[in-house]
Amino acid sequence: MASISELNSSEVTDSDDVRTFSFSMIISAVRCSLTYVIFPFVAPTVGFSSGVGPWVGVPLSVIGIAANALSISRFWKNNHRWKWQISTLNVGVIILLSVLLVNDIT
Repeated sequence: MASISELNSSEVTDSDDVRTFSFSMIISAVRCSLTYVIFPFVAPTVGFSSGVGPWVGVPLSVIGIAANALSISRFWKNNHRWKWQISTLNVGVIILLSVLLVNDIT
């Protein structure tokens, strides 16, 4: 296994880009899981109020939007070969998270 110093800079950059993208997708997935599974179905069965969703959803939406924007930025800054595909996916997730954010705020 090669050490970090033995890897060329593009391999390290690709790894960082993929890690940032993965983080943004995990945050978005957690937010959606909480919104559509945990809060509506599981929380009431264990005695939690269903009104806690927005209190968790708003911060997770903001973090998710920021993480997706960072992912786009890193892929473009490093001229990654998948920048168009990843950016399209990230923009789609940002739009969905924005709709959920507005819904939680209202």
